[in-house]
Amino acid sequence: MRHGRKVNHLSRTSEHRAALLMNLACSLIEHKRINTTLAKAKALRVYVEPLITKSKTDSTHSRRTVFSYLKNKEAVTELFREIAPKVADRPGGYVRIIRTGFRPGDNSEMAMIELVDFNTIYGKDAAKGTGAAKKRTRRGAAKKKGEEGPESGAEATATATDEAPKAKAPRKKAAPKAEGEEKPKATRKKKSDDEK
Repeated sequence: MRHGRKVNHLSRTSEHRAALLMNLACSLIEHKRINTTLAKAKALRVYVEPLITKSKTDSTHSRRTVFSYLKNKEAVTELFREIAPKVADRPGGYVRIIRTGFRPGDNSEMAMIELVDFNTIYGKDAAKGTGAAKKRTRRGAAKKKGEEGPESGAEATATATDEAPKAKAPRKKAAPKAEGEEKPKATRKKKSDDEK
């Protein structure tokens, strides 16, 4: 039973678990994304998010506190110089865990843990469209006034409207017939026996 068991000890002693999480946190800070088991990723999230929050205030005290957890000068420098300015306006939730399937050897559930602000696919940079060319439509749309081209302004809009395909006119409904009128006979004649 797991009554009141809030910490996953990962089947390790406390010293081994602390060393494991320290190394995983340093790797995550250095590479911004790592693959590990789901249980280790969940334990790492609880371990590293308070450190990222601490890095928002760049003081000697907070640097020493973070160093006591990471014990790696390069990781602490990376955290305070590059990661902290990017997450300054985020109120928490600095990492994302994505399940990636099962490990072939022992069928352990694997996961990818990454820093949210450093993902170019889902982050703010992807929303702004940086690095991607502006998509143009295939229709002959008019160019903006500031753009240089063979046509400008009013000429471009005039040609764009001329080139636009015309919409089909709706069919007219037949007028209602009076009672005495007959339907007109079909114009196509049947071939007679002689013409065959």
